[in-house]
Amino acid sequence: MSELKTRVNNASVKDFLNSIENEQIRKDCFEISKMMEGITKAKPKMWGASIVGFGSYHYIYKSGREGDWMLTGFSPRKQNLTLYLMGGFSSEKILLEKLGKHKTSAGSCLYIKKLDDVDKKVLKELVATSVIKMRSQVKK
Repeated sequence: MSELKTRVNNASVKDFLNSIENEQIRKDCFEISKMMEGITKAKPKMWGASIVGFGSYHYIYKSGREGDWMLTGFSPRKQNLTLYLMGGFSSEKILLEKLGKHKTSAGSCLYIKKLDDVDKKVLKELVATSVIKMRSQVKK
């Protein structure tokens, strides 16, 4: 079985965020980081070279593949800011309607261009709901 390429590492989150050239995106990333840290009560960690993650959980698929992944996180991509809400969006239709300008993937990715495009209180609620959902599914 192949190893998951994106894993937590000791790279500096602060250095990574400070390396973002676009001032607005950099500022948004620091704000998202602060919000996610407050929700998870976990310090940010680099996952791979470009994802900032908070907390972690262990998963085991029916196939037997297992690993560790972040509870929530984000990455400043070229096209947009990608937020990883591991709890998914299946029961969050009303919050998503209130969020503002965004896109989602079938899985757990929320895409926004900038924080000014969305309602920050709704975003915080989406992140918190996802973290609560993931923590309730994690086997102790």
